[in-house]
Amino acid sequence: MDEIDIPQYFLCPISLQIMKDPVTIVTGITYDRESIEQWLKTAEAAASPAVCPVTKQPLSLDSDLTPNHMLRRLIQAWCVANAKNGVERIPTPKSPLQRSLILKLIRNVNNRSDGLLNLSALKKLEELVNESERNKKSMADAGVAKAMMSFILRCFKDCKTLGLDQALTILLLTWTPNAENKQIVEDNPGLIRSIFWVLETQVENTSKTQSLIVLKNVIEVASPSFIERLEPNFSEKVVKLLRKNISPQATRAILRTLIKTCQVGGNKLKIIESGAVYDLIEMELCNPEKRTTDLIFCLLANLCTCADGRQQLLKHAGGIAVAAKRLLRVSAATDDRVLCILELIARFSATSEVVFEMLRVGGVSKLCMVLQADCEDYLKKKAREILRLHSNVWSNSPCIQIYLLTRYAR
Repeated sequence: MDEIDIPQYFLCPISLQIMKDPVTIVTGITYDRESIEQWLKTAEAAASPAVCPVTKQPLSLDSDLTPNHMLRRLIQAWCVANAKNGVERIPTPKSPLQRSLILKLIRNVNNRSDGLLNLSALKKLEELVNESERNKKSMADAGVAKAMMSFILRCFKDCKTLGLDQALTILLLTWTPNAENKQIVEDNPGLIRSIFWVLETQVENTSKTQSLIVLKNVIEVASPSFIERLEPNFSEKVVKLLRKNISPQATRAILRTLIKTCQVGGNKLKIIESGAVYDLIEMELCNPEKRTTDLIFCLLANLCTCADGRQQLLKHAGGIAVAAKRLLRVSAATDDRVLCILELIARFSATSEVVFEMLRVGGVSKLCMVLQADCEDYLKKKAREILRLHSNVWSNSPCIQIYLLTRYAR
């Protein structure tokens, strides 16, 4: 295949692969549909202006993608002619999903009198959403996520579990944090209770993981007033789920949920009282992957702004040690949050025992290393400020190089 001379105009300018579904955009350039859709999606996610990759002309995020049937037929004919050289024929792409079909399936899901019709519609929606990115977008635009949330609420009220797995899968794949979905969340405080109900009724970890990601999505779009109205034991329930270690994806979803909720009202203290600080340190001691570590220290940094949070961290024998160990080892984001934690401790909770523990477990040595490391200036500035707070104690230690503490003007 590598030795075959492929006509240049058969190749997508983005992927540089033979186009399977060539489409022409308003600038007159033809791309493979999947590649240009992903290009536009990336621009939308980054909230940056979309441009034509070739001409650099501005593009609308909902630009028309006109199928280039002539080019597709030429590519298919060329593939057939070169079949003996190992070239596979490009299949004819499926027709776009009709909005009328999606709306019909939504009506069938909403039919309260026919459970079999509900299940049949959910099965078909699940097949369609897994078929292509184009289907996902069409279904999201048609309001499938809203229908799935309504179905989950109905299952909760009727105490019925049939179809829940499919509804969760479809909801996750069609979810977008748009204004309509945000309003649905605001108008349905029972949605949180229904998600916890699903977590209690589902046995499989896959379903629990999906439920927790749904919970995270809901909390992320919820307003501060909505979060303030959460049930008093919400934080306790979520922290208990964190301890179950359901899956890495579930853990990250729970951490994101706690990060969002701890920034509103009295939730920070509730999370601390639920024992989250101890659990987070224990989790970090088990060496989770980088993404999880970033989230753990983000949450710890938020909780340590509270005196009770710092107290709980200091009560754990490995609290300061694990923070110091992660410094300069994970990411700039984790470095920033670890330094925030160490600064809060050094500034507001620095008993003589704590100050000497920071020295004993290597925290002070790590701060000195930050000054020498190839990292951002703002991180060095933070480390320098922490060192200055107790330099009169730490500089007397033979394991600290004095010049690192004195080379900068005070």
